[in-house]
Amino acid sequence: MTAEQPGRPRRGPGASLATAGRPGRTLPKAITSPTRAAASTVAYAVLAAVTIVFLLPLLWVLFASVNAEPSLRATPPSQFTLEHFEAVLTPETMFIPLWNSVLLSGGAAVTTVVVSVLAAYPLSRFNLRFKRPLLYTMLFATGLPVTAIMVPVYSMFVQANLLDSRGATTLFLAASSLPFGIWLMKNFLDGIPVELEEAAWVDGASSWQSLRLLVVPLAAPGMAVVGIFTLVMTWGNFFVPFLLLKSPDYLPAAVRIYSSFGQYGAIQYGALAAYSLIYSLPVILVYIAASRALGSKFTMGGALKG
Repeated sequence: MTAEQPGRPRRGPGASLATAGRPGRTLPKAITSPTRAAASTVAYAVLAAVTIVFLLPLLWVLFASVNAEPSLRATPPSQFTLEHFEAVLTPETMFIPLWNSVLLSGGAAVTTVVVSVLAAYPLSRFNLRFKRPLLYTMLFATGLPVTAIMVPVYSMFVQANLLDSRGATTLFLAASSLPFGIWLMKNFLDGIPVELEEAAWVDGASSWQSLRLLVVPLAAPGMAVVGIFTLVMTWGNFFVPFLLLKSPDYLPAAVRIYSSFGQYGAIQYGALAAYSLIYSLPVILVYIAASRALGSKFTMGGALKG
């Protein structure tokens, strides 16, 4: 047996784990403490309220599209009907505007992806002199609303005789999406190891061949993200086609839905809901298909193996 040292308290069986007895020390709050439980309850309540706010319009669209007597209230249909879908499924009202939306949004998405890759590659691989100011300018341009520049753009289109030109409108939609596309694509290209390109250069590949055969396949998930983002943003764009396109044969669905159900006389709520449901379906299907096809291809874990 050893004698106890004077001035030191005797250590009990659980003294090594207990710190509450030490002066100036406080135990950390447990995960299930009342404070954290209250914070979690408030957070879930806020999320539930936000979810309800977003779900109510969707429920109204679903109910009103199949309701024989639709109203502004999101109530279940009193009498089920498909007459609203039959009324809007016509070439002039639905199919031609949807095709115009595909041409505008699809053309803008493809143009944005191609130009973003070509512009982001030198920004990612080379030390340019004005690289940082250029990146800051693009970052500023991503937050600039397109409505702020529509007056000079409209004047330019009038002077260049480009009004009611589907190609010029597609190029402008792509140009308005380029700052964010280039910024996002640069981040994806930064994640691709430059050692892979150096190995290709040693084997005799040119810079263009390494970009086309090596970098582009590895950056396919990033290109898909940029393309889907551009497609979704331009698909729902109303203001630009409304100002730059005048012919009814060129109007996309976003403008056609306004001119058909919100401009002449009373609003037909059932037809409006059915049109909105069909109009939203293509981008939802594209998003679901792309998310399932890409899956977990956003990692570069196997790039350096072997």
